[in-house]
Amino acid sequence: MFARFLETTVIIDWYDPEIRAQANDLSAGVGNPVQTAKRCFEWVRDNIQHSSDYRRNPVTCTASEAMAHGTGYCYAKSHLLAALLRANGIPAGFCYQRLSVDDNGALFSLHGFNAVHLPEYGWYRVDSRGNRNGIDAQFCPPVERLAYRPNLPDERTFPEILSAPHPTVIAALRRFDRWDELLESLPDWEGPTFAEGLQG
Repeated sequence: MFARFLETTVIIDWYDPEIRAQANDLSAGVGNPVQTAKRCFEWVRDNIQHSSDYRRNPVTCTASEAMAHGTGYCYAKSHLLAALLRANGIPAGFCYQRLSVDDNGALFSLHGFNAVHLPEYGWYRVDSRGNRNGIDAQFCPPVERLAYRPNLPDERTFPEILSAPHPTVIAALRRFDRWDELLESLPDWEGPTFAEGLQG
């Protein structure tokens, strides 16, 4: 049932030696998958710098790239978190929101985060993009504390939990090398469901 949420792939490359070593460190001495998941979440949230917050290059995409460079947009950070969780045998998927770039509507973009399957709670959504003024994402199941809450009519949280990152996101990350270039062309998705974006 959860096999596809545990896979190692080109993007979620959790067999990378650095990722496996970090995953082992985060689970050391912890026998509870919930605590392991929390440690993985907090490590990515607090140690991998958000590209636009810190104005960091390069634009990373794969889990191993985010690990090696210590930076990534929300998308790459979600890829790394999924890799660390999967390396510890914890099913992890991908979730997205459509949000206004400036909180005033008009220009929208996708925001990426994760869902983790916890034995006591089922699927639980977490957001490791990194906290700053006005953002306080936490790991406190069963309560979800995500970075953003959609408020405007065209904003939404897509309900789908994907086993792989959305192709629209991957294409955007592969198109640019600099954080400011991607910031000017963040990916968007206007369809009602993310499943549509995976057809064909």
